[in-house]
Amino acid sequence: MTDRRTTSTAASRRGVLGTLRSGMALLAVAIVVLAGLTACGDQGNERRRADVDLTSLVASTTNATIKRAPRDEDPTGTTDGRVVHPRRTLPVYATPGRRPFAKITRKQMNDTWLPVLDRKGRWTQVLLPSRPNGSTGWLRTAHLQERRTPYVIRVHVGSRRLELLRDGDRVGSWSVAVGAPATPTPVGRTFLLGSIVDDGQSYSPLILPLGAHSDTLDSYGGGPGTVALHGWPDASVFGQAVSHGCIRVPADALDQLRQVPLGTLVIVDQQ
Repeated sequence: MTDRRTTSTAASRRGVLGTLRSGMALLAVAIVVLAGLTACGDQGNERRRADVDLTSLVASTTNATIKRAPRDEDPTGTTDGRVVHPRRTLPVYATPGRRPFAKITRKQMNDTWLPVLDRKGRWTQVLLPSRPNGSTGWLRTAHLQERRTPYVIRVHVGSRRLELLRDGDRVGSWSVAVGAPATPTPVGRTFLLGSIVDDGQSYSPLILPLGAHSDTLDSYGGGPGTVALHGWPDASVFGQAVSHGCIRVPADALDQLRQVPLGTLVIVDQQ
């Protein structure tokens, strides 16, 4: 004769196990559904990002002024040398994932290379070439080409000297001309924006525009007031504060600077 209590206990266990299996099955289904919803949400976010109307955004170039751009929070700091190039025209964000305030193009006077200031998840913070000086923005890392430059250029306006460093070692140091008191060379962190060879002008065989602008002049000879490194035929200016804001360098310095990749950090200080 079967013990009723034993039969009842076995049935109870089967019921509990059945309930657990059902619950686990429902949990598995819920996980699959949630994963699908998350994926759909991510795809929706990607589509929304892709749907940014670039035509409504001003391009961050040396000709532009974009007052909404965040400012560089460490204007004398160094970086690890990473520089990035946008693979296509990209929106620029003040904060990752929020509404863009500008766009950056693949080319300006040359290919656009920008120094990396920070990384957060899938986002990269860079210096921008537009006014005000020290403007920054965030770009999506997936749309950037990256390389590293071993160089840093330091300009000391107080002592009127330029130093070129490679992997922390000094390549050279030269006496240079900087901005006059009424038209000073702007201090802070900027970068090598372009490289222009112009046989039509006599004062320098090479002009190296920076991502910085005069704080006192809106224009140099009709241009947007872009500060540059360039040569000068009269050596007596070196060691003087006589320019409109540009840094005039001797010929041997210009030969060395010719080798420096675009995007390289340039730090201008008061020393």
